[in-house]
Amino acid sequence: MFSNNLPSKHKSEEGERPFWISYADLMTALMILFLVVMVASIVSLTDVIKNQAAGEKKRSEDIAELCRKLKLKAEGSDQRIIVDCNDNRINFGEAGRFGHDDFRLGNEGRNALRNVVPLILDAAESEEGKSWFKQVLIEGFTDTDGSYLYNLHLSLQRSEFVMCTLLDVRATSQVELTELQKAQVRNLFLAGGVSFNNAKESKEASRRVELRMQFYGVKDKKDEGSQPVFNITKTEICKLS
Repeated sequence: MFSNNLPSKHKSEEGERPFWISYADLMTALMILFLVVMVASIVSLTDVIKNQAAGEKKRSEDIAELCRKLKLKAEGSDQRIIVDCNDNRINFGEAGRFGHDDFRLGNEGRNALRNVVPLILDAAESEEGKSWFKQVLIEGFTDTDGSYLYNLHLSLQRSEFVMCTLLDVRATSQVELTELQKAQVRNLFLAGGVSFNNAKESKEASRRVELRMQFYGVKDKKDEGSQPVFNITKTEICKLS
């Protein structure tokens, strides 16, 4: 009589089973969804890495080609001009050297400038240059004589002298740049002194000026408004005599 009112074990299992089945299905579905999201993320990240690698490769190839063409043209027009495509630097050998405690570039150096600057401007306007060419940093160097601050000022004077040689009306006749080319120089060239941080084998070779080409990175956005501008508003800042 009383046994009919007791819940059977079979009925208890029947009532619990649907809950546990639905919970297991839910966990399985969440796990599958997690795996799908992880796979999609990995695929997306792989594509990004591949695109970045392809962009870096394209950038390196374009810069190497630009420098190769510039090297051929520059060294073909003036044997004093040395284009280093490993460091993207341009120097004038002995023609680009300065006297002791002097910031004025000699006539041979100015002639080398006259020959190479138009070629640099042409390279900047090439297909590769329009994509990657950022600026040209004029770097003046000194020997190790004197204090660091003195040499820093002297190296800056040397780089500024080169800039003034390109832009000042009293010196542009020696370099023979057109007004359009001088406007390009203002937007592309930047003067900066670096003291004796890169000394050469001799003091004479250390007293020099070099042009360092700088390029945009793959992630950089080229903005013409951010280009360096060097405007000479007072001719007395250019000591060319």
